[in-house]
Amino acid sequence: MTTETTTPGVRGVVPLPSTAARTLTAVGATATIISGFMSWTYTSEFPGDLTVYGYPAGLQILAIVAALLALLFVLTHWDIRGLRWLNPTRATNPVFLAAVATFSVTWFSAIAIAVDLGGLANLDPGAYVAAVGGLLTLLGALALPHPGDTLQDYLTKPDTMPQATMPAPWVQRVIITLATAVGLVIFSYGISIDNDDSETFIGFVLLILFGAWAVFASGLLDRFSELNGRYKGFATSMAFLAAAIFPFTQSDDHNANLGVNILIFGTVALGLNIVVGLTGLLDLGYVAFLGVGAYAAALVSGSEFSRFSGVQFPFWAAALTGLAASLIFGVLIGAPTLRLRGDYLAIVTLGFGEIFRIAVNNMNGSSGPNLTNGPNGIPAIPDLNLFGFDFGIDHELGSFTIGRFANYFFLMLLITALVVIVFNRAADSRIGRSWIAIREDETAATAMGINGFRVKLIAFALGASLAGLAGTVSAHVTYSVVPNPYQFAGSAPPNSAFLLAAVVLGGMGTVNGPILGATLLYLIPEKLGFLQNYELLAFGIALVLLMRFRPEGIIANRRRQLEFHDTGQLDTPDDTLPTSTVGVTKAGA
Repeated sequence: MTTETTTPGVRGVVPLPSTAARTLTAVGATATIISGFMSWTYTSEFPGDLTVYGYPAGLQILAIVAALLALLFVLTHWDIRGLRWLNPTRATNPVFLAAVATFSVTWFSAIAIAVDLGGLANLDPGAYVAAVGGLLTLLGALALPHPGDTLQDYLTKPDTMPQATMPAPWVQRVIITLATAVGLVIFSYGISIDNDDSETFIGFVLLILFGAWAVFASGLLDRFSELNGRYKGFATSMAFLAAAIFPFTQSDDHNANLGVNILIFGTVALGLNIVVGLTGLLDLGYVAFLGVGAYAAALVSGSEFSRFSGVQFPFWAAALTGLAASLIFGVLIGAPTLRLRGDYLAIVTLGFGEIFRIAVNNMNGSSGPNLTNGPNGIPAIPDLNLFGFDFGIDHELGSFTIGRFANYFFLMLLITALVVIVFNRAADSRIGRSWIAIREDETAATAMGINGFRVKLIAFALGASLAGLAGTVSAHVTYSVVPNPYQFAGSAPPNSAFLLAAVVLGGMGTVNGPILGATLLYLIPEKLGFLQNYELLAFGIALVLLMRFRPEGIIANRRRQLEFHDTGQLDTPDDTLPTSTVGVTKAGA
């Protein structure tokens, strides 16, 4: 049974009948899938093994996944039983975005092969079939009927979602588990791409960008978010279980090192999210609190280069020391400055961050007191030994070898879980609602009896203490603490600019948003070495585009989404918002 999607005044960019457009899209996607099992180049000099028939690898796998996604979405327009859940609104937006993913991956691959190897002669028949298939997929998607004639019409999500019939509770839990497993596979594949294989990673980013956009436009993410809301505890447990499985999926301990640094970066971003996302305070020197925690832990770590070289605290005491030091600094800095607002507060916090970096750079016994060893920092920080478990050596677990960085990954995962619990409890508490009131309108909140200064100081102190806790682990992971990373902007995270970008990019006021933003901002520069000197430019452009098309961030807080988009809904508490208000409407996009 075929359901015709055309309506009066609705047409595609390419003048083709609806049935022909669907057929063209399906044929192009099928050709692309077939091309993935053919040779794309005759030489192995191009990164990834693209020379073998019947064995896809690298960019070929990405092209197959993108084409399969486009094929599944276009098949929903034939009303095939069993696929209705994939695109419940029968929208053409997901088909178009999946087609863009297919086209971008295939054409980027062909161009990259030609450029890297020196000409089109280096392309094998499979690459030509992939390029033609990607082009046909895109042309077919453009010919599908849609309301309007502009690209913006493709990028907006349907205003309404049909009411979904929820399956049995055990099925819902299975869906959450499978979605979490897919997320683990995607992350593991991306992080395992070799640093020298930037071509494959760019193709991976293109696929994730447009593929995730297509899934969002279909409404699947909204329905998955609804499931997460129904089973929040189960979904959170599955997420942390997937994270715990991650080290076992990697054969290179370097990838576990990336994982632990992403967790450190994400945990610090969550602390900043309390200050920026919940309370609305612009803090441009937040990375200094990470530095305070790291230096405090390094001083009592037992390092022979520490000012207190004879002192070696156990980890729990060192963690409390770093947390308390950052808490004290947060109160000392916040008490005289939090009566300021807006740009004035931002300037003061920026000054504090620079003062911290300059101070620890000069506390070498010559320019200042002998405390931090100046620009040389505090090296030779010994590995942790917690309850007899040495984090510095490999451990055998069945057939798996858990390396040093995997050990710290598990430790940091526990700390991240603790920080998530603190964030959720604080955000849902009375003080959390006071933070939101201050963020929305401090004058009105004060008039209603909220002590604005006290509430902001609590947010500042709590955010600082969480950053200090992450800093204690960071000091041991990196073996040393030096002043250079603790600045406003630098070549790589963590620094205040990247932390702030992670919060804004991921989604202010959410738990998953800053962690996702931290993952993107840490992983992309690591894999794309040619961006080393242009990272701030690239992420600046990304933030500008994000503010234009999705100002609430990748993972949106529902309350903030209502502020940015005209949904016709009244201001409704987060936990009572209808699912249909989550989407981006055409009026607000």
